[in-house]
Amino acid sequence: MHILRLADEPGCRRQIKVRAKLQEGRHALARKIFTAGPGSSTSATRAALEDQIGALGLVLNALVLFNTRCMDAAVAQLRADGFEVRDEDVARLSPFARHHVNMLGRYSFQLPDLPGGPCPLRDKNAAADDG
Repeated sequence: MHILRLADEPGCRRQIKVRAKLQEGRHALARKIFTAGPGSSTSATRAALEDQIGALGLVLNALVLFNTRCMDAAVAQLRADGFEVRDEDVARLSPFARHHVNMLGRYSFQLPDLPGGPCPLRDKNAAADDG
């Protein structure tokens, strides 16, 4: 019945495509994080492999949270500047963006004491920083 419904209802197909695209985005981000290092698991034991996968999940979730907070700040800034930002467009944003993140392959889980809140958004009118 599910396959017949999928073939018959465009809305059902669209809903499945949206979910699949979200999962593909998450997997692509995880793959970028994972392959920044050796590109494959070098762990000899099951416990070490589970630790490596657990760390991958932690880094992935932290990056998704970071992206979500930055996108929220950007949308709030656009609205404060008087731009019309429709809720339908915001709903299509994905926290799985990865092109702006430098993957070094080594991650520290000790949080430093950072002053203030999140990093400031870039000013599009400012000169590009070549450094």
